Amino acid sequence: MKHILSIDQSTSGTKALLLDETGALAGRADLPHRQIINQQGWVSHDPMEIYQNTIMATRNLLNSTGADSTSIVAMSISNQRETALIWDRDTGEPVADAVVWQCGRAQPICERLESHAETIRQKTGLRLSPYFPAAKWAWILENTPDISGRSLCAGTIDSWLVCKLTGQHKTDYSNASRSQLFNINTLTWDESLCHLFGVDPHMLPEVCMSDSCFGETNMDGVLPHKIPIYGVLGDSHGALFGQGCVEPGMGKATYGTGSSVMVNVGQRPVFSGNGVVTSLAWGMGGKVEYVLEGNINYTGSVIKWVVDSLGLLSSSKEAGTVAAGANPEDDTYLVPAFTGLGAPHWKSDAKAILCGMSRSTGRAEIVKAAEESIGYQIADVIDAMRCEGVSLTELRADGGPTRDSYLMQFQADILGLSVAVPEREELSGIGAGYCAGIACGLYPSDINTRAERVVYSPKKDKAWREKRLDGWKNAVNMLL
Repeated sequence: MKHILSIDQSTSGTKALLLDETGALAGRADLPHRQIINQQGWVSHDPMEIYQNTIMATRNLLNSTGADSTSIVAMSISNQRETALIWDRDTGEPVADAVVWQCGRAQPICERLESHAETIRQKTGLRLSPYFPAAKWAWILENTPDISGRSLCAGTIDSWLVCKLTGQHKTDYSNASRSQLFNINTLTWDESLCHLFGVDPHMLPEVCMSDSCFGETNMDGVLPHKIPIYGVLGDSHGALFGQGCVEPGMGKATYGTGSSVMVNVGQRPVFSGNGVVTSLAWGMGGKVEYVLEGNINYTGSVIKWVVDSLGLLSSSKEAGTVAAGANPEDDTYLVPAFTGLGAPHWKSDAKAILCGMSRSTGRAEIVKAAEESIGYQIADVIDAMRCEGVSLTELRADGGPTRDSYLMQFQADILGLSVAVPEREELSGIGAGYCAGIACGLYPSDINTRAERVVYSPKKDKAWREKRLDGWKNAVNMLL
């Protein structure tokens, strides 16, 4: 039996997945890492902790499955995308903690570049925002002492792990396209944008096809032999590939700490004026494909907030059951703009709001509002894509929160679309693993089209949907 090792490095932790030669999940090992949050609300990760957890999760995976390490023929990486870091090329040590994608500390840098926002959008497909790595790299360079004159590498988590594992400074098209320094028309780093942000282009990684070989590694001695890294994809792109959304018009929503709604638009970019952005889906088989995407800062983490900060639930697993017991006519809305609003509103200074409560509003109704805020935010992004001519007949969904049947049914009802959930929830890592397996010849090219899915069909009528959406829009407008 041959295996693919897939590392899924997410916002909250690192998963090591073992895929067998049929593409089935043969094992999984997880390790969380610290969320470093200061009094200003800045969110950071320790890059060395992430690297060490990657090695340890692989060791734990082999121990728990009893798999023969010599059976692993290739590995892949899927990663939290916009988290940015800089490290010393000579020592391999980070110069500071990584700035997490959720963190808005680079907002002042974006404000001073506001006059260039349209040029940036035309070149990168992205709205000028501290969400993306360019401003984060600029912030690190401007605020880290004693780095002048050092040979530095700037990258995202994928290139950090590739560099630590192989010694090569590389990234793939999907991750590069999210940096706000990569020209998605010419498929090159844009020197004029690098100059704007104060990032030396020589610091940036070589951009490769997602299915190319990124080097070889023995996982710091965990494996008895070196294996190639063949598949590197940003986590949302890995999920899109794992969902089999390989034709224009096919789309998915990944539910995690935040959410990515992504639709394949084919081999030509579609530039949006409605609050969603354009990126590269991937580079595979010698060609690139594009996507429209909307990113939401707080979805699954809203329920974590309800558990940890409000104490209304003992576990996030209770959320759907409690919400189902709430008064269905309660008009409480939660807009979870804890670190601003992402797509399609892009208001980084917005604050969260809970509104519309009556005297009868209680625990269940607040949990219901938290649950439904996830569905509403996804619906906002889908509506913005519809304005660009995208017509979905089905939304494919993945991520841990898809186990919540209340949330999935609400999502179908508020969209008026079927929501299809695959049996496997680890689609980001599995999608990257499929990419590696196809590249090394272990899997057929259509392996990602074979998933079994549970389908949630809409049960509510148009009048119900419009009433609920009007209430949501009124709540959001309080923040705009």
